[in-house]
Amino acid sequence: MKRKRLFFITGSPSVGKTTVLLRTMEALKKLGLKVGGIISREVRKEGVRVGFEIIDVEAGRRGWLAHVNQADGPAIGKYRVNLKDLETVGADAIRNAVINAQIIIIDEVGPMELHSLAFKEAVVQALNSNKPVLGVIHQRARDPLINTIKTRDDAEIIEVTRENRERIHNLLINKINQVIKETQQSTG
Repeated sequence: MKRKRLFFITGSPSVGKTTVLLRTMEALKKLGLKVGGIISREVRKEGVRVGFEIIDVEAGRRGWLAHVNQADGPAIGKYRVNLKDLETVGADAIRNAVINAQIIIIDEVGPMELHSLAFKEAVVQALNSNKPVLGVIHQRARDPLINTIKTRDDAEIIEVTRENRERIHNLLINKINQVIKETQQSTG
C-alpha cells in the first residue's frame, strides 16, 4: 500500500472546509515549511455574497474566481466564472507551488474551477509531483479529475463535519509533517 501524501477534505457547504485548510496551512508555515498554491474566499458586499476571490498563497496575487457581475464565462448559479483569473492566478500559483513549495494547497477542486483546462492540468501536475498536497474537493461535483483523486492509492479523503472541524487540522498537520519527514529522510 502506498504512503498517503494527497489529503483532500470535503464536506457540506459552509461546514468549515476552507477554515480547516487555512488553520492547517498557517500551522505548517509556522513550522517553517514553504507552502504554495491557492485558496478561495467568498466575498460579501453589505452581507450578500457577490463572488469568490482566488488568492495565490505564496505571492499574494488575487483575482476573481467568479462574480455576480462577471460579464462572460461559464455560469454557475448566479455567478460567472472568470477563466482568465482562474488560469493566470489559480493555475499559475499551483504550477509555481509544484516547483517552489514543499506543500501544495488547492482550495478547491469544484464546479467553478473544473471549467478551466489549465487549472485541471495544474492540479494533475500537483498530484504527480511527489509533494504533499492539501486540498478541498467539492462534495457534489462530478468530474473525471475528482474521480482520479478519490481513487488514487496515495490519496486520503477526509470529511469535515460540525463535530470534527475544530480539531481536524491537527490530524492534517501531523499527517503532512510525517510525509515531509519521510521525504527528507529518503532524500537526505
